[in-house]
Amino acid sequence: MNKIICLWSCPRNVSTSLMYSFGNRKDTAIFDEPLYAHYLIKSGLNHPGRDETLKTQENNGEKVIQDIILKPIAKINFHKLMTHFLIDLDLDFLNKVTNVLFIRNPKNIINSYHKVIPFPSIDDIGIKKQYDLFNHLKKNGKEAIVIDAKELLKNPEAILTTLCVKINIPFDRDMLSWEKGPKKEDGSWAKYWYTDTHNSTKFNQYIEKEIILTGRNIKLAQECEQYYDFLYSKSIKAKKPLTR
Repeated sequence: MNKIICLWSCPRNVSTSLMYSFGNRKDTAIFDEPLYAHYLIKSGLNHPGRDETLKTQENNGEKVIQDIILKPIAKINFHKLMTHFLIDLDLDFLNKVTNVLFIRNPKNIINSYHKVIPFPSIDDIGIKKQYDLFNHLKKNGKEAIVIDAKELLKNPEAILTTLCVKINIPFDRDMLSWEKGPKKEDGSWAKYWYTDTHNSTKFNQYIEKEIILTGRNIKLAQECEQYYDFLYSKSIKAKKPLTR
């Protein structure tokens, strides 16, 4: 039976690395944010590379769901998506896929995001949307698997092994690395966002960093904290850091 996995990430996470991780499996097809153009149309936001994205990707979100997400082309089909893309869409399709929420500490998201978009909103950060999606799925009797970026980077093998168990697929050690450089599945926006990931060949080792936010971003981080803390409590945990 074909497996359809929807990774619902927040922005400025290591979601592209996780997509490359799954893409290194021989049984898996990966899809890079197929609902991004739909989101840009519905939100009206002028993200870097907007025009090119709208030209190269289907703009109608319902068509994307029916013609791409729900039409598997491999044994395992991994769709990297952002939770805030879920605007004006029929969410019934979520009952037909395996949903994975990929969270990150909001302070880290804001610290990274503001370098491209100076004053993000809570909708941009995505953690409230992830919280709402978790509760929506639970209300409808669907499990939402939760993984956290910090835990993944602390011990990729442990987190990926447990994730695969929960998804009901075998773990593949090829998921622990990938070839350096762009991938054919990358969206047209990759040149604006994926530079660091294109220079990588594996998950970077986690390093605790001091983050100092300023102005309205401090209040935004405080607003996001309760949603992150709840989801983190539900996430897969690494038992101990992996020595590499």
